[in-house]
Amino acid sequence: MKVTSLLTSVATFSLCEGKSELPSINNPANKSASLVVPRDASPEVLAAEALSIPESTLKRALPNNPSGGYAPAVVDCPSDRPTIRSAATLSPSEVSWLELRRNNTIEPMISWLTRMNVTDFDASSYINGIRNNATALPNIGIAVSGGGYRALMNGAGFVAAADDRTDNSTNTGQIGGLLQATTYLAGLSGGGWLVGSIYTNNFSSVQDLRDGSEDSNVWRFDNSIFEGPDGDGIQLLSTADYYSTIRDEVETKSNAGYNTSITDYWGRALSYQLVNATNGGPAYTFSSIALTDNFRDGSIPFPFLVADGRAPGTKIISLNSTVFEFNPFEMGSWDPVIYGFAPTEYLGSNFSAGVVPSSGSCVRGFDQSGFVMGTSSSLFNQFILQINNTAIPDFLRNIFTNILTDLGEDNDDIAQWKPNPFYAYNNASSIATSLELSLVDGGEDLQNIPLYPLIQPVRAVDVIFAVDSSADTTYSWPNGTALVATYERSLNATIENGTAFPSIPDVNTFVNLGLNNRPTFFGCNSSNMTGPAPLVVYIPNSPYVTLSNVSTFDPDYNNTQRNLIIQNGYEVATLGNGTLDAQWPACMACAVLSRSLERTGTAVPSVCGQCFERYCWNGTTDSRVPGGDYEPAFKSEEIPFSGASSIGAGAGVLVAAALVSMALMV
Repeated sequence: MKVTSLLTSVATFSLCEGKSELPSINNPANKSASLVVPRDASPEVLAAEALSIPESTLKRALPNNPSGGYAPAVVDCPSDRPTIRSAATLSPSEVSWLELRRNNTIEPMISWLTRMNVTDFDASSYINGIRNNATALPNIGIAVSGGGYRALMNGAGFVAAADDRTDNSTNTGQIGGLLQATTYLAGLSGGGWLVGSIYTNNFSSVQDLRDGSEDSNVWRFDNSIFEGPDGDGIQLLSTADYYSTIRDEVETKSNAGYNTSITDYWGRALSYQLVNATNGGPAYTFSSIALTDNFRDGSIPFPFLVADGRAPGTKIISLNSTVFEFNPFEMGSWDPVIYGFAPTEYLGSNFSAGVVPSSGSCVRGFDQSGFVMGTSSSLFNQFILQINNTAIPDFLRNIFTNILTDLGEDNDDIAQWKPNPFYAYNNASSIATSLELSLVDGGEDLQNIPLYPLIQPVRAVDVIFAVDSSADTTYSWPNGTALVATYERSLNATIENGTAFPSIPDVNTFVNLGLNNRPTFFGCNSSNMTGPAPLVVYIPNSPYVTLSNVSTFDPDYNNTQRNLIIQNGYEVATLGNGTLDAQWPACMACAVLSRSLERTGTAVPSVCGQCFERYCWNGTTDSRVPGGDYEPAFKSEEIPFSGASSIGAGAGVLVAAALVSMALMV
């Protein structure tokens, strides 16, 4: 079947399929749809109204691409020509930034720890006593997993709960302020959309991004990424204009002499939903985050996005694949096969053997924000890997598989970073011999939680809050696969590069013991580990007030469902606003303090001993294959609504239509 005829048949099928709609959040008659709905009148539950206030216009990062558009631009090289830096240490830029950030976390940390009510422990006196010793202070990281819009929305709930800017998030039973005390924030794939959107919009709060402004399309997931934002005139024409605009923007990159792939189109489409700027801000770059005032003065955490390397002509990503991190200063890998970092601002320059030679040109603008987010979330690979787990008719499954296979064989499903900044840099690596660096979705090696940047020994992170929205089970709930993968990788002597990770049980144990259905601490006893490893607080997606296990394939969500899934993530983070365990905020604080208390030889507060007894994995395993499909029960009262996105054919058809359209562009 030809692509053009397939596009016609798929589009016809999707029109016949139809979909139900809920009242819009922007309809004054339905304004309550935007509220987090309390279950009773207790102070703890009323605090769940934290996400209720509409917001005005959102600020953005910087459109500092010299071309003024999507295409990278050749620029004069600086006097100190860009070079690849060895990964033996942190970059000087990150070290300088950390001096500011660690100091700026002290007061928020005192405030947060005090409010967490760790009884018999004077948090203010403790932190003030070590405030001049950065190595003694707790060092916090947050990692938000992949999983498409499901991961963005569930992760957004956690970030909102941790953010003291969220209304009522500092009340009893709440954890607001954790974000302000955090040093690092990492995202991958759908979690990378969340992190990328927060930072490209000038570290806007989840509340602001969710509610937006009247004329903003940011986080308007009711307008499918495959349709485009609302525009003037007939929607069909708006959609056509949307696709033609994306095509034209990507063609400017191609016409400038750079390879393009389906990830360019994917990244541009994502930007329309994630970046509050005209046409999704084609001139906004990821490195421009480092130029914003709140980042430069260390007022906000350090962001990471994660991607995997993939050899051209292959489709399967193994656990020993090279992992890459993107941050505002650098992009590269701690893995021995690369063990180097390139300046993010100058990606696209003609590096060779670690330098831009005098005969080589310098380029800026290659690190376009949407392209970086798209690189970390090249979901087309995930579609082909997960297609058999999706409840769609066989004939559609065959159509999708054929499309995706063709894309993979042509290497159109990867993000093409050419020229390869690591060309001839580390000759022990096959990557060094390729003119092109091929990158894909960061979860394809099963490490779907972006722990990689946070477990590097030079960063000395003490505790990681690992928010897992993975679709590991039949009904798209997590089962610990991501943690298992990172643990197994840490045992591989050829690639672990000094990283240590807490012991993690098998996925059957996660399900049988309920470790994937409630928060669990891993690595509580650091003396049992082979090296310095963080304590990992595992926060799996679970149903509290709505079924948040929507399919990775679902392309659109009306505002009511979006808000409910964000609220559900908020309640996952707070254990139902403290209603399931009033000590939960104190237990989170104990996790943050644990490594610091060890280093300073401070007695562990009695409440922390109780918390560790309750939440730490004690080494027990149950590896029997679980019986039946995993379907967790609601932990709170479900808030019913109609018109939820389905896991069925309708969503899959829209995905197929978009894939065909993007394939045509390529």
